[in-house]
Amino acid sequence: MNKPALSDSMLGVHKATCPACGHHIAYSLLSDIQPLATLGWASSSKKAQSMPDLPLDFVRCIDCGHIFNMSFDYAQVPYRDKPNLMFNKGRLWSAFINDIKSKLVSQLGSSPTVVEIGFGDGSFIHALSKQIGAGRFVGFDPHGAQSDILALEFKAELFDPLVHYEELKPDLIVSRHVLEHLTNPLEFLQSLSFVATQTEHSSLAYFEVPCVDRVLETGRTVDLYYEHNSQFTTKSFKRMLEKSGVEIEKVGHGYDGEVIYAIARITALEQHQNTVAQSKTYARSTATALRNIKQKLSELVKNGGSIAVWGGTGKSAAFINRYDLDAERFPVVVDSDRSKVGTFVPGTGQEIKFRDWLKNNPVDIIIVPPQWRIKDIISEIDREQISCKSVLLEFDGKLVDYWSDNHPYKT
Repeated sequence: MNKPALSDSMLGVHKATCPACGHHIAYSLLSDIQPLATLGWASSSKKAQSMPDLPLDFVRCIDCGHIFNMSFDYAQVPYRDKPNLMFNKGRLWSAFINDIKSKLVSQLGSSPTVVEIGFGDGSFIHALSKQIGAGRFVGFDPHGAQSDILALEFKAELFDPLVHYEELKPDLIVSRHVLEHLTNPLEFLQSLSFVATQTEHSSLAYFEVPCVDRVLETGRTVDLYYEHNSQFTTKSFKRMLEKSGVEIEKVGHGYDGEVIYAIARITALEQHQNTVAQSKTYARSTATALRNIKQKLSELVKNGGSIAVWGGTGKSAAFINRYDLDAERFPVVVDSDRSKVGTFVPGTGQEIKFRDWLKNNPVDIIIVPPQWRIKDIISEIDREQISCKSVLLEFDGKLVDYWSDNHPYKT
């Protein structure tokens, strides 16, 4: 089937998830094909000319203004073969970096644990170690420089927030010119925030990325190349941080507005703690319910009472499959919907009968899985004069009787 054609007003619109804020609509910005720009390192002219072209489909999030390549594939970027070392030893750049180091050091204690994600040539974390003196200084970079300086621990691996944050409990996390390379930088920052919540540990953080505000102002295109999947505007950078749950202490620009940075605090979030606690409680209760209800169903069968399940699809099918109501022990399934009659329960295979079957074939127990419909079903049972000894439904990890037990679904 052919896709419907877009109207002129919709041309350039894309359904693409923004890696900075999670919005799902973006607009075309620049399309092209180019070879890798920073990680090519061809050893000959012939090899350089034969490098494969990769798609540049840069779009802009219509909500936060973030620019990203919606055709980016991380597997196409050979970070494992070639390091990505940024070279800039100019006077203005050095002055900017020195200012940042001073800002960070002023907020740290006497013997901190400092982690740099993507340490590159190691110069930044090395300078921090010399300026601070005592402490632990750990760098993560699969292909960063190696060092025999005893004060530094360089790990040739990617930093995994869910593993390494809890292990190291850093006082400072540094990420300079890393987020723009990630497929999903928002996910990365939210992972940091989550593990800080779980461990109840707070870290100072420094994030720095290129800023493309001037790209949009001047119309330049050289910034938009494959290795930089994300291109941060001031607005999109702030929005990403806000959606990450970090406490922003300062957002600023450096190097004549070409970079944007944030000094932030990664700390435990009460809302996330509450959600995790509720989720754990629910998970434990469902495990208990699985045991209790399966045991109760087995007892009902063992006691010899006749049983019917009311409902054969949707929530009822979910109940039947979760609690193993197989066709041999629970052959009777009825439904109020005539259109379902003659079809079979997904997964277990009972043929679904119309509810009136129970008039001539009464049962002792009717199990009603969809609690939200219980009042209507009780009304049908009364109206159609369908007899049974009890109507059971799931509540609080047990099967309870509609009439005799306490539950929130009673009229």
